Amino acid sequence: MSTDTDIFDALNGETERGPVTLLILGASGDLTSRLLLPGLGSLMRLEADRDLTLIGTGRSDISDEHFRRVIDDAFTRVQCPEATTARVKRRSRYIQADPTNPDDLRELLDATHGTVVMYFALPPAVTMRICHVLETMERPENLRLALEKPFGVDRASAIALNEQLQRVVPEDQIYRVDHILATATVLNLVGLRFANRALQLIWDAQQIERVEIVYDEVLALEGRAAYYDKSGALRDMLQSHLLQVLSLFAMEPAASLEPTEIHDLQAQVLRATRVWEGDPLRAARRARYTAGYVDGHAVPAYVDEEGVDPALGTETLAEVTLEIQNNRWAGVPFTLRSGKGLSKKRKEIICHLRPVPHLPVGFRSTCKDPDQLRIGLNPGNVTLDLSMNSATPKVLEKKSLTTELGQPVMTAYGEVLRQIFDGNQLLAVRADIAEESWRVFESTLAAFANNEIPMEEYPAGSSGPWPLNHTV
Repeated sequence: MSTDTDIFDALNGETERGPVTLLILGASGDLTSRLLLPGLGSLMRLEADRDLTLIGTGRSDISDEHFRRVIDDAFTRVQCPEATTARVKRRSRYIQADPTNPDDLRELLDATHGTVVMYFALPPAVTMRICHVLETMERPENLRLALEKPFGVDRASAIALNEQLQRVVPEDQIYRVDHILATATVLNLVGLRFANRALQLIWDAQQIERVEIVYDEVLALEGRAAYYDKSGALRDMLQSHLLQVLSLFAMEPAASLEPTEIHDLQAQVLRATRVWEGDPLRAARRARYTAGYVDGHAVPAYVDEEGVDPALGTETLAEVTLEIQNNRWAGVPFTLRSGKGLSKKRKEIICHLRPVPHLPVGFRSTCKDPDQLRIGLNPGNVTLDLSMNSATPKVLEKKSLTTELGQPVMTAYGEVLRQIFDGNQLLAVRADIAEESWRVFESTLAAFANNEIPMEEYPAGSSGPWPLNHTV
């Protein structure tokens, strides 16, 4: 019987697991304690024999012991065995440093050995400054750079960032992290599409009427004003995460799971993608939550949240309809939507099938919507909603066929780190894909910035100001 580790090995191919140093820049921040370290703990829970050295760094004055307590807390949350946690802690340290200073950066690199994974848990502008310094100094031969979105703030800055990164290391040593792809999304979509003949036959504009990709959150701002208020829902979710999901949903059949193969097919989709009919004023909507209640807790209006600048006009809910101008998808609207402070968490793809061309005379349908295929992105389940006979003869009603997807064996960040350690780029975002993602939304971002699209409002804890399935 195959184990979870066997399955991961099969996906990653042959790898040589030599010594790795994970160097986290910005180790005192929220990303490290909330996501990176628990992710590492979930990986080490399965692969305790990894030859790993962990170094955290930042400007904060933190002792080794404090850093190790943070590691201990994070590993405990993901049930990493005590012996494994202790081993990682023994091989960890914290170095107070300013990585934009050449002397400090040299000290950090001198403390590493083996493959060096430099993880930038930092804002893009700081990452750029550090890479400028890296470019001027001798670097470890097997240096890998890992960075979080946003990959720039627009297309021009994404191009500049990519050029800077590629002056430090080759593209195949750069890992632009999209953790949404690591929640089994890539393999679930590819497996569902290409391992099932019945679905292959309906996966085009002839059978599919429209597609919605939704990532609605109950959580409101939750203290993230420093990042979110300069980003908003469009940049934070649609331009990055949801557009990646769209490219996987809509890509042509893959010959293999080789990263280059998958990335080439994603890029092909994105090059054909634009805002519906080229008109963001018709295709896009935005809104912001006002005061309300989420899960029984009072939430202030977004503009009253601590750290928010109302003058920035940041949206907390964005919806944009796109089209893919190719033979397979011409005429099919793809609606991407994500919002905060909503009444219900929804993370799924909803694929609306076209109605049958003729329903036999004598049948009466109570179904308001056409048949649907719904794919969870958490991951959760796959549901097929079909029109079937009810208890009353000749009356059709909607029935759901549901199967649960396998639960991941580690957190999304655990999967991301494993792939970086093993040199597999399947879950990374390639440079041209990052740039195309900005190109798709350039006109919409400009329309938002120029207030050409009105800012609607919805009470926190509500379902939003408009129904998801409004037509363009």
